[in-house]
Amino acid sequence: MKAWKTAVLAAALAAAAPAAMADVQVGVILSMTGPAASLGIPERKTIELFPKTIAGQAVHYIFLDDASDPTTAVKDARQLIEQDHVDVILGPSITPNALAIIDVVAGAKVPDIAIVPSISMPVTERTRWVFSTPQSNALMAGAVVRSMLAQGLKKVAFIGFSDAYGEGWWKAFSADAKAHGIEIVDKEEFARSATSVTGQALHIAAARPQAVLIAASGTPAALPARALNQVGFKGQLYQTHGVANPDFLRVCGADCEGTLVPVSPGVVAAQLPESSPIKAAAMRMAGTYEKVHGNTVSQFTANAWDSGVLLEAALPVALKTAGPGDTPALRSALRDALEGLKDLPGSDGIYTMSPSNHDGPGADAVVMVRVEHGAWKLVK
Repeated sequence: MKAWKTAVLAAALAAAAPAAMADVQVGVILSMTGPAASLGIPERKTIELFPKTIAGQAVHYIFLDDASDPTTAVKDARQLIEQDHVDVILGPSITPNALAIIDVVAGAKVPDIAIVPSISMPVTERTRWVFSTPQSNALMAGAVVRSMLAQGLKKVAFIGFSDAYGEGWWKAFSADAKAHGIEIVDKEEFARSATSVTGQALHIAAARPQAVLIAASGTPAALPARALNQVGFKGQLYQTHGVANPDFLRVCGADCEGTLVPVSPGVVAAQLPESSPIKAAAMRMAGTYEKVHGNTVSQFTANAWDSGVLLEAALPVALKTAGPGDTPALRSALRDALEGLKDLPGSDGIYTMSPSNHDGPGADAVVMVRVEHGAWKLVK
C-alpha cells in the first residue's frame, strides 16, 4: 500500500511539474513591415522592454508581423491561439487589423489588449474579450473641435484613410463638429498605399476651408499635408494621434510645420506640468524607453507601453485563480482581471475598466501639441 501511495504521489508531482514550470505565453501581433511599419517597429521595441517575470512567474513573448494586412493579422491570431496556445494577445498596430481579429479572439475566448483606439466599444458578447489602450477617436476628435473653436475656425475640410481608421475618425469628428456649429465643406479619402492625393487636395482648396483635418496614421499621413501645401493651401492643418512619431516628422518635414495634433501625454512627458496625475507614469515610460532607444518616444510607444501596464497589473490577480498550463482558465482569469482594473496610471492616461467600458483612458488623457522645427511642442 505504501509503495502504491508513493507511486501515485510521484505521478501527481510529475503531472504538475510542467504546469508549474510553464511560462505565461503572450502573443504579440504588430505591423513591423508594410505601410504601418513606422507604428509597429517602435511598438516592438517597447514591448521588448517588458518584464520577463511578473509576480514571480516567467513571461514569454511571441512576436508575429502582420505586414499591415488584415488577412495576415487573422492568420497570425489563429497561429498564436491554436499552435502557440497563448494566454493573451497584445496588438495589432492598426485599426483594420485589430477589427479583423475580434471574432478570432472572441471565438477562442482569448483576451486581446489592442493598441488601437475604440474597437472594444460598446462592450458586447463579441467584444468582451477585447480591451484598448489608446485614447478613443471621440476623445481626440473632441480636442480637435475645441481647438478649432478657440481659434474661430468654423469652416473646415476632412481627408482620411479609406478604411476603418479614416471612417472611425470621420464619424467622431463630423458629429462633434456639427454639434458645435462647425461646417465641413469637403470630405475626401485616400488609400494607405496611395502615392498621390493631388486631386483630393485641389478639391479641398476649391472649397476654401479655414482648416483641414487629416485622419491618417504613420508616414502616409504626410502625403495630404504635402499636397495641400503644393496647391497653395494656407489654412491650419490638423492631424490625428496616429502620426505622433519621429518617422512622420522626418518624412513630413517643413510641410507639417505648425500642424496641430492631439496626442497622449506620454509623447511630451517631460513637458507636462508637475501637477499632472499622469506625469510620473509617463516619465517612467519615457525614461525606460529612451535609455535604450534614445529620444524617440511616440504615441505608439505610449500605446504599446500601456498594454504592458495593464498586463502587469492584471496578471498577478489572474494567477491567484489560474496558472500557466491551464490555458482556458488563465485566459478567463486574465479577462476578468483586466475588466476589474481601477485608477491605474499609464503613459496614455488613467485606466478604469468595467463590464461596460473596455476602452482607453478618459478626458485627462489628451494634450494638444504643435509641430515646431520638427518636434512636438506642448500647447498650454
